[in-house]
Amino acid sequence: MQIDILTLFPDMFPGVFNSSILNRAREKEKFNYNVINFREYADNKHEKVDDYPYGGGAGMVLTAQPIFDAVSAITKNKQTKPRIILMCPQGEPYNQKKAEELAQEDHLIFICGHYEGYDERIREHLVTDEISIGDYILTGGELGAMVVVDSIVRLLPDVLGNEQSAPEDSFSTGLLEHPHYTRPANFRGMTVPDVLLSGNHAHIEAWRRQQSLKRTYERRPELLENIPLSARDQKMLDDIKNKR
Repeated sequence: MQIDILTLFPDMFPGVFNSSILNRAREKEKFNYNVINFREYADNKHEKVDDYPYGGGAGMVLTAQPIFDAVSAITKNKQTKPRIILMCPQGEPYNQKKAEELAQEDHLIFICGHYEGYDERIREHLVTDEISIGDYILTGGELGAMVVVDSIVRLLPDVLGNEQSAPEDSFSTGLLEHPHYTRPANFRGMTVPDVLLSGNHAHIEAWRRQQSLKRTYERRPELLENIPLSARDQKMLDDIKNKR
């Protein structure tokens, strides 16, 4: 996967992308990234990329020209058009399903804005997706882009050490993930559930499913509205509700 990021602050990215799993994925050539300062594409001598909004108002707006020209340079001679993602608080709320969708692409371009907003023509005529990582405002789109890239790259084949890690993550199944325990079995009087020490894999899987349902019901009950539940799942869920 090729990931290009348009930003006014390219120095923000190497520390994240050259560390941990992202760095290992890059070294294994699972993805490559390029950070572009779109100020370099401004067609004025002062490399100005923002201007006052028509009609007045507070703040400055990013102009269309540098971003359009930067995307044109990236996509020149490309056979297929990449997904062009605008990081924006007005975008669709980001979730695991969107991460899984984007992980199927070969080329992604992220546009990270600053200031008051974007010239609307960028939204209307350039981008394919608008993404928000939450209902709050950041100083720019860079941190959001890092979050989205991290969530996508870890889904690429052979990036995680265990091929089952990503499919079993919270939200990948629609449910929150079950609890985890490791050694020792007894830590200061706090013990691991007996079923996990039993060696009975069928019982362990049933316990994990029940715990995922329980945790989702207690913490994010709205998620259950969109999850197809088997008859066994429904019985587990009914028992959870009755006990509560």
